[in-house]
Amino acid sequence: MKFRRKPRENVEISLAPLIDVVFILLLFFVVTTTFTRETQLRVDLPEAASGNPPESAEQRQLEILIDAEGKFSLNGNALVANDLTTLMGALTRESEGDATLPVIISADARTPHQAVVMAMDAAGKLGFSQLRITTVEATEARP
Repeated sequence: MKFRRKPRENVEISLAPLIDVVFILLLFFVVTTTFTRETQLRVDLPEAASGNPPESAEQRQLEILIDAEGKFSLNGNALVANDLTTLMGALTRESEGDATLPVIISADARTPHQAVVMAMDAAGKLGFSQLRITTVEATEARP
């Protein structure tokens, strides 16, 4: 008895579901990725042998960034002028009158001392009482 063979069907892999899965994975990775906050000013922080990290990370804070030439940036936005009046106006606008916010001064190690004093003076004149200066931990000098 001779059996009749069925003709073989061509097997094809559909790429549409595979492409859908790849796009969903891509979307997942884009949404869950954390990005570092880059600033426009390059700052090499000074070193300190001792110090305390902040107890808790507050949600809202004011960060004054000062580069090596003494140019100011407040919360990542560069200021148009590097004088006390402009800095005080920017601090007032950014804080919306809330003097309880912490002010963090991140100055380059080669920043002129006058620029740091000016930032501290602006914060003091506006009534900010929580002032922090950022540093990096000093590496031990080896003989």
